[in-house]
Amino acid sequence: MTAETRNPQDLRQWVCWHLEQRDGKPTKVPYSPTTGDRASSTDPKTWASYSEAVRARRERGYCGVGFVFTPEDDFAGVDLDGCLNPVTDEIEAWTQGIIEELNSYTEISPSGMGLHILVRAQLSPERNRKGRIEVYDRGRYFTVTGWHLAGTPHTIESRQEQLERVAQRVFGTPESANGRKKSNPKFISELSDKEIIEKASVADNGGKFRRLWAGDTSGYTSDSEADLALCSILAFWAGPDEVRIDRLFRQSALCRKKWIRRSDYRERTIRQALNRGEYWRGGRLKTYARKREVISVG
Repeated sequence: MTAETRNPQDLRQWVCWHLEQRDGKPTKVPYSPTTGDRASSTDPKTWASYSEAVRARRERGYCGVGFVFTPEDDFAGVDLDGCLNPVTDEIEAWTQGIIEELNSYTEISPSGMGLHILVRAQLSPERNRKGRIEVYDRGRYFTVTGWHLAGTPHTIESRQEQLERVAQRVFGTPESANGRKKSNPKFISELSDKEIIEKASVADNGGKFRRLWAGDTSGYTSDSEADLALCSILAFWAGPDEVRIDRLFRQSALCRKKWIRRSDYRERTIRQALNRGEYWRGGRLKTYARKREVISVG
């Protein structure tokens, strides 16, 4: 069995954790299921199997169990903190696009106020934390509750490209060789790609958007002018995210070989569209039912 076909429960990368006070703040401190001593997310000798971790939790009264990410496995975790109302089950709008784009196993954190998304992917090591979002694929452990978020897959899916796109939107694109950054959003759009298309279609200028989206360039003196008009609308809804605007444009009927092959034309058009600096900053909440299933932690 290769690492790619394994599940986390098959790997000897599990710890227990207990809630303790550190510097006046509650902290989830990891413990070795086999020795009862403090565990380390970088020391395999302090880890154990899933069954050993579950048994130690029951016998020693730990608060829970957790899975340690390593460079050798193909798993990564996305931690969305403080995004869930534990009373109403409402999820904050900024979280929904990430959940929908990654579309992998998602569960509710021990506090009942956060979410953990598990995917099969690797992440650039220099980009892992910003605000209430953390992403790790090594050197950290995630608590595992088994409180599956209904409406998300029951399985951990391969999401390399999707995780890279989320990382670009959240953390910005690393500097290229010439020192220029392709994307460094000032804020994260609260909308998924699907929601951007839907909202743009019914907005005050929805007729214009629908025509351009369908490839209708009538009323424009050139294809380039029509491209800029569509990018300007997409920029309003997507925010200052060049990578995402490009991805959305490629879904439209205006996308042609010139857009795909000529990066100078593509980047120049998007930059022009972003010059207005006006972005949609609305928001809304969505309710998900909570359900315990998939991973049992005893």
